[in-house]
Amino acid sequence: MDVEFTEALLIVGALLLAAAALSGWLRGTVLSISVLSVSAGAALAWIGVIDVTPGAKSVIVVVELALVLTLFADGLVVERELLQSHWTPAALALVVAMPITLGLLALAAKGLFPSLSWPEAFLLGAVLSPTDPVVTSAVVTAERIPATIRQTLNLESGLNDGLALPFVLFFLALATEADSPGIEAARLAGEALAGAAIGIAIALVGGWLLSRLPGAGIEHKYEGVYALALALVAFGIAEQTGLANGLIAVFVGGIALAVARHEIPDDFLEFNESLSALFQVVTFTVFGALIVATGWNGSTVRLIAFIAFALLVARPIAVLISFSRVREPLSHKLFMAWFGPKGVASMLFALFVLASTDRNRTLVFDAASFTVLVSIIAHGLTDTVGANWLVRRLGVVTPR
Repeated sequence: MDVEFTEALLIVGALLLAAAALSGWLRGTVLSISVLSVSAGAALAWIGVIDVTPGAKSVIVVVELALVLTLFADGLVVERELLQSHWTPAALALVVAMPITLGLLALAAKGLFPSLSWPEAFLLGAVLSPTDPVVTSAVVTAERIPATIRQTLNLESGLNDGLALPFVLFFLALATEADSPGIEAARLAGEALAGAAIGIAIALVGGWLLSRLPGAGIEHKYEGVYALALALVAFGIAEQTGLANGLIAVFVGGIALAVARHEIPDDFLEFNESLSALFQVVTFTVFGALIVATGWNGSTVRLIAFIAFALLVARPIAVLISFSRVREPLSHKLFMAWFGPKGVASMLFALFVLASTDRNRTLVFDAASFTVLVSIIAHGLTDTVGANWLVRRLGVVTPR
């Protein structure tokens, strides 16, 4: 970023102040903090206040920190979510629907953007395969919506960030390296296994030490800090070895820590709310500025066609296929098929690709970023409408 430190503090402080001050008002509208932050970043870049350079070290640091925080939080809630009784639809959405969505998006990307290689087309599909229920908070928090739907969308989005990550890393490696797919797959599998082993080890040691610390142990205000510190240590050790994947270490470490210490998730998630809000504003602002910096030089018609296919065809078809044997009303399936918004994870993965050395990284980023933006708007505008439609189909009386 071409911004002095004091200027950066001023900009970040102003953005955080605006986000906090408007958070209550935004809750009652179709807008969100993410939309506000992306818009602010684009506006600041447009008028020349900030100049974000793709691949800059500061951008990479911000993206990796945001990914560490997101993946660790996802890992911590995995065990709790898996204890839910309605897990079959979510499992099908993860194991069947997500790969189908990825494949359909890759086919569309290759057909609409011929300059992309097949690994790059599948990379774009992997970037856009995770979902984010934050965009449709009115859906996942509304008790009038059947529990099966709410829990399916929550569990799917909580897990697919971590599950999509290996695909993003694999196709990114294929797109940037000259080695054969078999060699790349073996290398990434080894790094993933090593990262998982490191994550588990750090989590188990950290959990074991928690009840053996001197004095009265950790003060309540530092419990969330302790959990985050374990995530940072796991990531650092994995990356320093040069043989392990730090992001995998963080995700698996979060799962292991939740299993070893059941009280950690509540303590960390409370601490994580404020921390993630800060990173959300900063990361989305950078994201918006990068959209202006990279621009779109391709065919607008092809871009619109890809976005429409991603939101109206790929996700719905994949979900309906995966739920073909699930005993749920068609209205429930259609509802879940539509509400698969692209959000935080896709933004972060897109930034991750943009910071790489891939030849078509800008095209992948641009196609992904505009898809995310349209998804935020489309799903944000239809969450309350969709919830009301489903309630009417169920014949539920909505309290006034």
